[in-house]
Amino acid sequence: MKTFKIGGIHPPENKTTGDSPVVDMPVPGELRIMLSQCIGVPAKPIVKPGDKVEYGQMIAEAPAFVSAPVYSPVNGTVKKLEPTRTPQGIWQDSIVIETDMDNPVSWPAPRTQEEVNDLSPDEIIDLVGNSGIVGLGGATFPTKVKLSVPKGKSVEYVLINGAECEPCLTCDDALMRYDAHNIVKGTLLIMKATGAKSGIIGIEENKPDAIKAMKAAVSGERSLNVVTLKKKYPQGGEKQLIYALTGRTVPAGALPIETGCIVDNVATAYAIYDAIYNRRPLTERIVTVTGPEISEPGNFRVKNGTSIKDILDFAGGVPEDTGKIIAGGPMMGKAVSTLETPATKGLSGLVALPLSESLRKKEGPCIRCARCVSVCPMGLEPYLLMLQADVKKWDDMAASGVMNCLECGCCTYTCPSYRPLLDMIKLGKQELRKK
Repeated sequence: MKTFKIGGIHPPENKTTGDSPVVDMPVPGELRIMLSQCIGVPAKPIVKPGDKVEYGQMIAEAPAFVSAPVYSPVNGTVKKLEPTRTPQGIWQDSIVIETDMDNPVSWPAPRTQEEVNDLSPDEIIDLVGNSGIVGLGGATFPTKVKLSVPKGKSVEYVLINGAECEPCLTCDDALMRYDAHNIVKGTLLIMKATGAKSGIIGIEENKPDAIKAMKAAVSGERSLNVVTLKKKYPQGGEKQLIYALTGRTVPAGALPIETGCIVDNVATAYAIYDAIYNRRPLTERIVTVTGPEISEPGNFRVKNGTSIKDILDFAGGVPEDTGKIIAGGPMMGKAVSTLETPATKGLSGLVALPLSESLRKKEGPCIRCARCVSVCPMGLEPYLLMLQADVKKWDDMAASGVMNCLECGCCTYTCPSYRPLLDMIKLGKQELRKK
């Protein structure tokens, strides 16, 4: 069974929603649409208070190549443009829309298969960009940029990430179980857009139903293959997935295109299918809501701009003993500072942790056990990077390869002294980016 070569761990899966179907969450009366929803330049609003908007209407345009437009998920009225807190408490610009509950959404007429077949690679890429699609595995890199292959480069493999190695999350698993054929359609569009001859869909072994569904969906497609991966975190990292599926290594500081590969998440492939076939921009996504005390956990299809509080209420509410809510998964997600913050394109899950599991344990001295070194999937020395950060030796951290860190958290997870290794590594990367 395939996997990556260096480091890695496999923490408890806690995928309690692994058999849960995809449930459509009711449309809320008000949505707060963030303008910054991708890695790149925030979108620029093109509506004003009082404007009537319709489902699928662009409300903020992309002002740069590395950016993505934003669309209204509903019919409604723009109430105001104002700052809204992100899950981490940072004020950022947003568009507030009051939903028109009395005016049902009319879906656009889908393209026929013949119309889709007639699209050129450049037309596919433009439609992807104009639909506001970003990487839905968490990075939120504008997909149009990823599909725009630089001159002199070529794509041999399109790799579709269905690993979902992050504990607790099952949104990708649910999507593969219920919409496998459409994920395949999206993958074939990515291949056509980039000129790739082969596509590989990698799925961890702990998702047997998803593997079965995806294998059935690729049946008859000679250019596509489904590969079962070993359970190992962070299997879904781009560089780790490329090695596991192709045996190729991405050089330090280089992009996957240097190995002839492009990596996209299964949800991104589905969003491309939806945009091309159904003419629907990216306005919603599946979010896993889970936690030991959550009464009605599940995988919910959520409109962009829905408040985290509304999502948690739909899952039965916030348990009384909750000490922390994580946006994303427990390994790479970030703690939420306020529930009055909206879902964005990059929100894959909400994990409610009891107080007993939320408190940090007392930090001890480094005992030189080298566990952090043995589990680092990038072959770094996390203990050394933390020591360098402690004394603000930022250039030394750069020389030690800190910018290659995936921020996967394997080092912190395995440290017997509970040292905040990743926190200090992130600080070092932040300081180096300032230079």
